[in-house]
Amino acid sequence: GGSPASSPVLGGRGRAAAGGSSPPGHAFRRVTLTKPTFCHYCTDFIWGLAGYQCEVCNFMSHEKCLKNVKIPCSCIAPSLVRVPVAHCFGPPGLYKRKFCAVCRKSLESPAFRCEVCELHVHTDCILFACSDCRQCHQDGHLDHDTYHHHWREGNLSSSARCEFCKKTCGSSEVLSGMRCEWCGILAHAACCVIVPPECTFGRLRNMILPPSCVQLFSRNFSKLHCFRISENLQTESDEDDDVDGSTQGSTKDIQISTDSSKQTLKIFDGNDAVKRNQFRLISVPRIAKNEEVVEAALRAYYINDDQQEYELQTFTQQVLLSDDVINRNDAAEDSNLGSVFRESVPEAWIIRAKPKDEEVIRIYPAWLKVGMAYVSLRVNKDSTVQSVIKEVLPLLGRQTECLQNFKLVEVLMGSKQVQRMVLDNQEPILNRLKDIRKTSIRQMNQTRFYIVENSKSIVQVNLFVSGLPPQLSPEEYTNILKEELAIKTNVVSVSHVYQAQGAVVLQISCFSEAERIYMLVKDTVVNDKPLNAVVIPAVMASKIPQNCCPLLVFVNPKSGGLKGRDLLYSFRKLLNPHQVFELTNGGPLPGFHTFSKVPSFRVLVCGGDGTVGWVLGALEEIRHKLVCSEPSVAILPLGTGNDLGRVLRWGAGYSGEDPYSILVSVDEADDVLMDRWTILLDAEEPAEGAENGIAEPEPPKIVQMNNYCGLGIDAELSLDFHHAREEEPGKFNSRFHNKGVYVKVGLQKISHTRNLHKDIKLQVDQHEVELPSIEGLIFINIPSWGSGADLWGSESDNRFEKPRIDDGLLEVVGVTGVVHMGQVQGGFRSGIRIAQGSYFRVTLLKPIPVQVDGEPWIQAPGQIIISAAGPKVHMLKKSKQKQKKTGS
Repeated sequence: GGSPASSPVLGGRGRAAAGGSSPPGHAFRRVTLTKPTFCHYCTDFIWGLAGYQCEVCNFMSHEKCLKNVKIPCSCIAPSLVRVPVAHCFGPPGLYKRKFCAVCRKSLESPAFRCEVCELHVHTDCILFACSDCRQCHQDGHLDHDTYHHHWREGNLSSSARCEFCKKTCGSSEVLSGMRCEWCGILAHAACCVIVPPECTFGRLRNMILPPSCVQLFSRNFSKLHCFRISENLQTESDEDDDVDGSTQGSTKDIQISTDSSKQTLKIFDGNDAVKRNQFRLISVPRIAKNEEVVEAALRAYYINDDQQEYELQTFTQQVLLSDDVINRNDAAEDSNLGSVFRESVPEAWIIRAKPKDEEVIRIYPAWLKVGMAYVSLRVNKDSTVQSVIKEVLPLLGRQTECLQNFKLVEVLMGSKQVQRMVLDNQEPILNRLKDIRKTSIRQMNQTRFYIVENSKSIVQVNLFVSGLPPQLSPEEYTNILKEELAIKTNVVSVSHVYQAQGAVVLQISCFSEAERIYMLVKDTVVNDKPLNAVVIPAVMASKIPQNCCPLLVFVNPKSGGLKGRDLLYSFRKLLNPHQVFELTNGGPLPGFHTFSKVPSFRVLVCGGDGTVGWVLGALEEIRHKLVCSEPSVAILPLGTGNDLGRVLRWGAGYSGEDPYSILVSVDEADDVLMDRWTILLDAEEPAEGAENGIAEPEPPKIVQMNNYCGLGIDAELSLDFHHAREEEPGKFNSRFHNKGVYVKVGLQKISHTRNLHKDIKLQVDQHEVELPSIEGLIFINIPSWGSGADLWGSESDNRFEKPRIDDGLLEVVGVTGVVHMGQVQGGFRSGIRIAQGSYFRVTLLKPIPVQVDGEPWIQAPGQIIISAAGPKVHMLKKSKQKQKKTGS
């Protein structure tokens, strides 16, 4: 914007907002421009030396654009919110070429972004962010099925085009343009009012889980808990950032001023700010009148009231600590009263609302059948909560109803949490307002009063608790929870039990008990295994539209390249966050449980082949508990090899493609079937030589296989790579580095000579097969191995059928060593074709490295049996021709 503001006011904000022709809430003044500046309305360059800037939110405008400005000032934005929904701020990060939604300035230092909508704010501005996030679920308040566009301003790319006038509506220079957070359509601020208000969720409507179908009682939980977002850095940032940010952030503009005619003051906005030592800095001329300082203080706190209603009080640092505030305005008048300043300037000031005998308050109806947004009511010192309810009901056409059926609820629309409190019927309402303003005048600006019908709403919080011992009865699980978590069985019941996985779903009918259990689980260990709790929503399947097939998204943020965090953010933003699950937080089971009643859904797994196997294994285990028992699975490859992703045309690995186009590709993908295999590993005798990591026979174990199973040199390389990654996990964050380590490990094995064919015996479909001289034996289910190599080869062979992923057959191939494997990977040779069949028995005569889908270990002597596993799985294959589908 232009130069720092400290010139005389233009008519005061209260008056500017009230005037019919004035832009909504802004206090514009003419400024002299000292650097290249762009208009926030039309995004064009402001030629000449003069522009108009809002003194509160820094909105810059041409003179000709002033009369068209529709974007409200940050100071009145809270009053325009239809349904207050708190934001979900993740840990602070650096966001290049983004702008703050509160002060409209660029985010040059670490800042916050909402993980659900596209709001970006400075640390300093987070307290003033409007609680206007997307409403992604019903929580027992304001339930409705019709969705309107959820407009969010700015941070659009400079190539963005308006849906209505088709002209450019984005800018990389200023905050401008509007985007619907559900359907994604873009528009100018002036054009979005012409767009029909109903939102149909756009191109992705068939994949989005509609918010009206999701119920989550979330009163005591932070938004991060509700959307199951990792709190890796969040725990430290919550309170400290508010304090540090408000001191540092507000100094960034003030400290530039070295003008000796100006003075910098600390301003507190109430008792709460005093206790936290949380202040804003303002810069005013030394000869400023008292009213001008009050005006500047109100601006610093984004308050849109008449400055005549406020006064400044002063205190010294010692007094500040004792919370004993001296009212400077009660001092005897003297000739210097017009100026705030004397020779000894107080270190800090507190801004207070002057006491009033009567006020006008707004009461919002909390049911949608009423046409009006709110009713205004005049209250005085005799008005109680009950008398307010009595006066409001006739204004809403409910005069025939009994007063006892209604309550007045105070709602604090904080940016991080929307808090509700039922007021006592006998409480004087004027005293209530006075108390809030004493605590914080900013809080008063974010507080609303709702009249609410008393309904016997049933509280039901669902907690998914995993990490318990497997294969116990529901009674045994209840006893463990009683013992470890002291659960109260009158409000807590076990609604679902997943015995094989050692997990239960708790249904809790009390908010405080749900919160207590959730926090306690984090620190509880049972049989040396930590428990994990996830808050999960209830999906009301009957409300899902007929043609809707929601997408259940699993993301493994630890898979190759560590790109998962950005994908998690993108998918939460494009879809409903309740359909996006982070696999490091409880695994795939909470997601499948959440979707267990959904009649038709698809799955997208973002991760490596190991992650895909993990999700398919979990699906196989609980398939019988799902209404949609055979959902189709798509892959977004994030790992190093990604062989299954290659076969299904999803590519060799994610390299930053637009997440929106990925979702469109998933919607257009073709359904194909794929075989899965069960491998039974039975070590028959104790193995000699503990250096191989085996001291005694393992009990029989069963693993599932999707891609391939390798014995010998192939598995040995995987094992060495696995050990290298465990020693220094931080270095393995790029595919290029990972492959480099594989090559290095391989070179070390070149001179090794082995005779694997002498150490194992192979039986295929009950027939003994003689093995050639090889170092590695590989069973392949898909025509891609070792990051895209064709191990079987494409030449025709009369002895075998042409391999397919759904033919119920596995191909068995041999390799003679590291050099042979390198030649296969380079495309110069194929493996040695040995057999094709549906049932295999391998006898190990000594300990041998084994790997299944990239997971390696040393297997003791004994039997390995490979056979087809259950029904074939439905996979999604990216279609070659992307059909152009219309409609958004």
